[in-house]
Amino acid sequence: MKLKILLAIIFSTSFYLSGSAQNNGKPVKLAIKDIPESIKYDGKAKEAIKWTDTEGIHIVLATETGIYIDKNVEHESDGTDAALYVYHYILNNRQPLLAWKIQDFIQDCPVDIEVSFIKNTLQTTDLNADGIPEIWVMYKTVCHGDISPSDMKIIMYQGKKKYAMRGTTKVQIAVNSYEGGEYKFDKAFTAAPEKFRQFAKSLWNKNITGK
Repeated sequence: MKLKILLAIIFSTSFYLSGSAQNNGKPVKLAIKDIPESIKYDGKAKEAIKWTDTEGIHIVLATETGIYIDKNVEHESDGTDAALYVYHYILNNRQPLLAWKIQDFIQDCPVDIEVSFIKNTLQTTDLNADGIPEIWVMYKTVCHGDISPSDMKIIMYQGKKKYAMRGTTKVQIAVNSYEGGEYKFDKAFTAAPEKFRQFAKSLWNKNITGK
């Protein structure tokens, strides 16, 4: 009996240490079903990441509303609405604390509308090796009735500092003719370490078509 109890203790301890080591302050993907009920958000959850440090448990969550009609918005036409959000919550012994939030939207669009994240771009890095993760997200917004480029953005946060890269998707409008693909860094990105801009450029070029 004592041996069984001892083995159970050893197994429980090793499982706990293994789980701690897997996170170990490093951000990991969080399954949507595992998002705590105390986390409040608008839209439908698409992706989430999680890590733990001295502040507590960090959860970054990306959500989309899809196309809908916002009854709180006055519509001048029969247009539709769409929005997306990114939330950074910190959980400890108290209620979740909202560290920052991204919100973007299009309202009352009478033609084709899209407000959506670029797949697999919610991610973290530590390019300057300071132990504070850089959180990246990329998305596009458009209201048009043709094949013109969409607006596209990369938003990066390190701590509470925001960096933005804005431009358009690149689209083919004829056999050998393309439109869009340009971008511009904001002041924060321009003054940031070169490693940040290099990563942002690589992410942009990889997803320049917005697909």
